[in-house]
Amino acid sequence: MKIPFTLLLTLFVTVIAAQTPKTEVLTLGTFHFNFPNLDVARIDKNDQIDVLEPGYQSEIEDIVRKISGFKPTIIVIERQPSEQQYTDSTFSQYLSGNYQLKRNEEEQIGFRIAKHFGLKKLYCVDEWGNFNNRIDSIINGKDSIEAKKFEAYFENNPDAPKRFKIVPIFKTKGILADLRQANDEINIKNSLGNYLIGLFKYESRERDFTGVDFETGRWFSRNLKIFRNIQRIEAKESDRILVIYGAGHLNLLNLFFDSSPEYKLVRTNDFLR
Repeated sequence: MKIPFTLLLTLFVTVIAAQTPKTEVLTLGTFHFNFPNLDVARIDKNDQIDVLEPGYQSEIEDIVRKISGFKPTIIVIERQPSEQQYTDSTFSQYLSGNYQLKRNEEEQIGFRIAKHFGLKKLYCVDEWGNFNNRIDSIINGKDSIEAKKFEAYFENNPDAPKRFKIVPIFKTKGILADLRQANDEINIKNSLGNYLIGLFKYESRERDFTGVDFETGRWFSRNLKIFRNIQRIEAKESDRILVIYGAGHLNLLNLFFDSSPEYKLVRTNDFLR
């Protein structure tokens, strides 16, 4: 029996695609060690920890050893590209022994691992999303009546009981336990659902897409830009990229890496044992 040429070509292309090497990526989702409280979910002062205390420093050093098992050759951090020069400068000072690490996770984890592997820089890739003119006029108060309606809907979110919540455990069970919880694949998947309810369903006029446009700009656009910045880093198939980011971003970043023909996403919690 003859096999159609088109079928053979399809099978050939499929096999080639399956054999194409991909750059490995490990995404380490974290809480923000310095507690800037800029996110929707904020940590009360009484529930915060000081990661510079000796006990927490020992924990972080252990986490650094575990993640170092991935042997990253490229490290990505949650800072704007405009902060690249400052990051390069402080990292250089740290390498020369003239800089004391601050409380943020970019330095506590990122700087330590980069130094261990002799890396010369960490890549700043963070971005903000884009709002269309209609959403911009609402959130920046140019349309004050609509802005008040939008704010009232946010404060009285009818979908609040449906939101997926993860209770922080870094203070009660330690930083490692909290990171394992944050990087659990089920938790990451469920957290994306929070962007598909609440404000996502807000309508300025019946059956319009005000809420969809808002979340598109606030979350989906932002994370796509972050992913694009990572794509811009010149990486070889033999490279291994460590992405250190606020855990909330993983519900999209992991999806992008897992779907991409260029990257192979590895399981973070395999290293956080």
